[in-house]
Amino acid sequence: MTFSSPSAPARTVLHWHVHGSWTTAFVQGRHTCLLPVLPEGGPWGGGRPAAWDWPARAEEATPEQLRERADEIDAVVLQRPEEIELVERWTGRRPGVDLPAVFVEHNTPKGDVPTSRHPMADRDDIPVVHVTHFNALMWDTGRAPVRVIEHGVLDPGDRYTGELDRAAVVVNEPVRRHRVTGTDLLAGFADTIGLDVYGIGSERLGEAVTHPGVAIGGDLPQDRLHTEMARHRVYLHPVRWTSLGLSLIEAMMLGMPVVALATTEAAVDVPAEAGVVATDLRVLHEGLRTYRDDPGLAREAGSAARAAALARHGVDRFTDDWERLLAEVVDGGLAPRPPHLVSAG
Repeated sequence: MTFSSPSAPARTVLHWHVHGSWTTAFVQGRHTCLLPVLPEGGPWGGGRPAAWDWPARAEEATPEQLRERADEIDAVVLQRPEEIELVERWTGRRPGVDLPAVFVEHNTPKGDVPTSRHPMADRDDIPVVHVTHFNALMWDTGRAPVRVIEHGVLDPGDRYTGELDRAAVVVNEPVRRHRVTGTDLLAGFADTIGLDVYGIGSERLGEAVTHPGVAIGGDLPQDRLHTEMARHRVYLHPVRWTSLGLSLIEAMMLGMPVVALATTEAAVDVPAEAGVVATDLRVLHEGLRTYRDDPGLAREAGSAARAAALARHGVDRFTDDWERLLAEVVDGGLAPRPPHLVSAG
């Protein structure tokens, strides 16, 4: 790993494992990460996940151990509003008051967009860190200082073979989320190219989509998922309204060409040479047909996609951005800034 401030001290950071891929990138930094663990597990005490291989510096800590080590904690990385009260109860320190804190917002706003007001909007002592510039643009963050640190993704390697003249799709809970994840569009896309749909809850897809061209790939372990994705000619990203899907970035890093709805951050994350991004379904269908019928062009686009994803979403850049932000928060404090699109750099 490379950091912009290699002489800065390593930090001790309290945070929860909320989003697996994001946290996997975060724990690659130099800091010690304290992960709350409760006997019953659950959303407030799950500790380290069994399915991920994380460095030893990602340590589990019970509430009692957090109380004992409270003075060691340099900062807390919040991801849910409820964590503020838990931190104060477990450590005796108040986020944003006597414990430096940031709030990572992973999601696009819900409800009345674009007037959705962020839970931290009335505070100027806890900066909101968005994972995409689109999210920073769309959330009303009020008085809160704003930063943007884009996703970092561990490189799965260039595995693309494109041997299957089908498209891979990865969506979590496609039945419950339906129009959010573009589930209603899958049958139409399957008229153009066969689809294999992977992800959490994909085994229920038959409840929402009945089309002979749509096959259920299931919820696979990540390494196996990446291998299966890379066998497909093209990656299809049908999502309407979520933050930038890490599966899209992973597909690009695998060397896959992509066809994606031009919504949220995907509209600007995929360069023209790496795939087809549009809101016109006819354009998207034509892109799928083109890659299906021209394996050489698909491989060329996939190479461009991989280069673009590595340049923008590499883990070194991500941990470097977080190193700088933690130094700013812990050592110097963050002066309130207007909610513009301000990067961590």
